[in-house]
Amino acid sequence: MIEKNKLISDVLEIFRREPEQKFTAQQISDQLRLHGTPAYNRILKALAVLEGENKITIHDQNKFKLTIVNQLVTGNFRANDKGFGFVRYDDEEPDIFIARPNTLQALNDDEVEVKVIKPANPWGDNGAEGEVTRIIEHGLKQLVGEFMPYSDVQVQKTQLLGYIKSHEKKLANNPVFLKDAGLHPQMGDMVQTEIVKYPDPKFPRSMVGIATRILGNKADPGVDEMAIVYQKDVKAEFPEEVTAAAQEIPDHLEATDWLGRRDLTDQVTVTIDGDDSKDFDDAVTLWKLDNGNYHLGVHIADVTHYVQPNSALDTEAFERGTSTYLVDRVIPMLPFRLSNGICSLNPNEARCTLTCDMEIDGQGQVVSHEIYPSVIRSHARLTYNNVNKVLEGDAQVRQQYADLVPMLTAMAELHEILFAMRHQRGALDFEETEAQIIVDEQGHPTDIKLRERGTAEKMIESFMLAANETVAEHFNKLHVPFLYRVHEKPDSEKVKNFFEIASSFGVSVPGSLHEVTPKMFQQVLQKVAGTPQEPVITTMLLRSLQQARYAVDPLGHFGLAATYYTHFTSPIRRYPDLMVHRMIHSYTEKGIDPEIQNHWAEQLDEVAIRTSTCERKSIDVERAVTDLKKAEFMADKVGQTFDAIISSVTSFGMFVSLENTVEGLVHISNLLDDYYEFNEQALSMVGKRTHHTYTMGDPIKVKLIRADAEQRQVDFAPILTPEQQKLADAEQQRRNQFRRSDRRGGRSDRKSHQRTGKYERHNSKPQH
Repeated sequence: MIEKNKLISDVLEIFRREPEQKFTAQQISDQLRLHGTPAYNRILKALAVLEGENKITIHDQNKFKLTIVNQLVTGNFRANDKGFGFVRYDDEEPDIFIARPNTLQALNDDEVEVKVIKPANPWGDNGAEGEVTRIIEHGLKQLVGEFMPYSDVQVQKTQLLGYIKSHEKKLANNPVFLKDAGLHPQMGDMVQTEIVKYPDPKFPRSMVGIATRILGNKADPGVDEMAIVYQKDVKAEFPEEVTAAAQEIPDHLEATDWLGRRDLTDQVTVTIDGDDSKDFDDAVTLWKLDNGNYHLGVHIADVTHYVQPNSALDTEAFERGTSTYLVDRVIPMLPFRLSNGICSLNPNEARCTLTCDMEIDGQGQVVSHEIYPSVIRSHARLTYNNVNKVLEGDAQVRQQYADLVPMLTAMAELHEILFAMRHQRGALDFEETEAQIIVDEQGHPTDIKLRERGTAEKMIESFMLAANETVAEHFNKLHVPFLYRVHEKPDSEKVKNFFEIASSFGVSVPGSLHEVTPKMFQQVLQKVAGTPQEPVITTMLLRSLQQARYAVDPLGHFGLAATYYTHFTSPIRRYPDLMVHRMIHSYTEKGIDPEIQNHWAEQLDEVAIRTSTCERKSIDVERAVTDLKKAEFMADKVGQTFDAIISSVTSFGMFVSLENTVEGLVHISNLLDDYYEFNEQALSMVGKRTHHTYTMGDPIKVKLIRADAEQRQVDFAPILTPEQQKLADAEQQRRNQFRRSDRRGGRSDRKSHQRTGKYERHNSKPQH
């Protein structure tokens, strides 16, 4: 890895700014205003390094010129609402910046070919710049937005009904004009359109489309959420053939369903889920063995018994990849008849399951296990709240579940053992604050509550983790193709940045950057536990980690410090789990002959890639809807003040987080008491005159100045001290004076432009 070097970086930037120009060493020295023999020699060394790296080329008369790259790459275009964009073409390399004139009218998520016109500066922070030379495939096939109708005269003149304006910031400047061929929406309707014509040089921003679905008026309950769902291309409705296939499945077990299954209906098994859960895909049982070990049985709904390969149900489930959980509804992977019916482990109903029985010793080690098809009958549908009350000693609830209290108590004991085992090996235990948004019948948010994870929630998590690890290790040791849930080691540069941030907070990190282990991160979390810095350190740690995904190779799970891990426990809502169940049945019933192994090996790559993509899409939708409802909740609170924490600092401002998890931006233009500059190393904003500093992790009192539900954005301004307010008033007077002078055409014309120029450059920073 090339270390940053300011002089080499500054020299290369001169060539990057004028790629066609040739420079002598003396001209470089003059531009950098570095004079004298020692400085000149350092410049010569920098030029030698750049020439050795083939960044510059020497020409006649000892002149140097930027090396022509002529590099063509293909990647994914990420648009910014200001017109420029970035292209991701490699997991390891930085994205390529595309200036607005060089986008070739590419849209967000287009697959593009890019010519690199300025190479990256590895000695500084500037990435490569490029121009789009070809749009290989448009990623945007349809758009959802608000219908703006034309007048009758305009319709006759243009043969267009009006246009659709997206509420998505990256697409808000790309109207889609509606042809008369499709549906005819009304003003204010949210409409899904199929795009038939894309931007071109004549119309660089606009598109043409056909209305294919009217979601309803933008003010109707639920339309705002569904607009996001359809824009992100998440399927919200099942095709008729899928619904019909679900209706054909019986709602109870038949005699043939018991064949080849172990009857466990006499075992006391329970489901433990949230109060509002309706689909139960896991049940547990536990008892203590004579040798002091624990018998833990994890029983998972056997969805594969009803969803056969290549059936309509299977094809639809694979296309969806996962269920999507919104604020007030679920978009399921399977039709409700299955997910809430025959596949759900409802109390007092016989259900087909796959069981993972584990014998676990006092150190949390699985000393023996067995995986097999079974039939269970859940004895009770328990909730986290009630189980927590049992474990906390609530007499009334303990009386209600008197026959289950001994088992629940033993479960809590085993959880403590499993947790200690995971902690010992270095697993990262995040206690993230999760918001529960309460909505009324119209879908309007009325409150935001913080979800608390008690022992019951953590206990079930421990049991599911144990089952997932056991299943993954079992089939890995059989040396057969399998699907794993992997979480790779974090990128070394991100780890370095995290350690530097931790050090700036006075937190030392043990170990070496060359051999990063989960234990190192865990020890950092322990040091900041209970301190004001804990939320910030946790957030920065999460940002430094890789994204978990599905893979055919057992690459381990860094966050869990687990060598083997898979997803086995949620086949109702995750396709990878369903696939894992299918392979378990196949290897158990048909053996592990090469023919069987090849059958699964041919499928797994596509399944891993597809389901990882679906998961990310689902998470994007869930977050967008949550942000929408949070902004809507804050809409009637404009002008109110709040206590907050600075959660991150950027070149264009800082993000603050309220206690209720609402996050918003304090834009640099709203820091009125001084001219603030971004200090990247300290992650802070520093006032140029007053040296007043805003640093990540600091408490701050803010006033809400804007809450835009359509854009899903919340903006704040800091509450100034009396002294800061005086400075802000003085600054405002200076600006007003400059404006008056500007109108009079006075001497301060140039100074005014210089000041506002700086101010506008801050405002125009891209918001990553």
